Amino acid sequence: MPRLDDPCSAHFHFRDLIECGETWHRLAAEGSPVANLPQRPETFHGIETLCRQLLDPLVEHFGRPELTYGFASPQLTRHIRRGIAPQLDQHAGHERRKNGPFICDRLGQAVDLRVPTVTASEVARHVVTHLDFDRIYLYGDDRPLHLSVGPERNRVIIEMTTRSDGRRAPRKTWKASHWVASLKRSAT
Repeated sequence: MPRLDDPCSAHFHFRDLIECGETWHRLAAEGSPVANLPQRPETFHGIETLCRQLLDPLVEHFGRPELTYGFASPQLTRHIRRGIAPQLDQHAGHERRKNGPFICDRLGQAVDLRVPTVTASEVARHVVTHLDFDRIYLYGDDRPLHLSVGPERNRVIIEMTTRSDGRRAPRKTWKASHWVASLKRSAT
């Protein structure tokens, strides 16, 4: 198993994706850090793939993004109050539940990020046009963008909305080529 300070790509170390996010930082600041560590080698491999396939190219194009949510173990997700779906979001990588099944059957790995100098839509457009990915969740141009890699390589963009009760829900789901075409139509 790699160490947290081992590089997982040209621009990132495992620690960058394991010790990121508001909840992890809040718990660490309170003196109760969570051992948010992958237990399976396949999860470490997923983090490497995510960094090499998506994050490194983003650094080279836009500069270093701010990672707002990376790998999430069950120990960490217990402390997140709302707004996550571990069984769907790929932040758990290849980790398993105590009784055996994968936490998220989609496998792969996910990260939420923002690039301070550009909108989430601009980052998504670059990913869709130039990189291989599984899913993108768009929460709004001023919100972090969710990116994932995975064995299915669905190339799906999900535009999310916030309902009146404060919960997030999918508003529209696109295949990558259709989403790019819609952006071109709306620009004219």
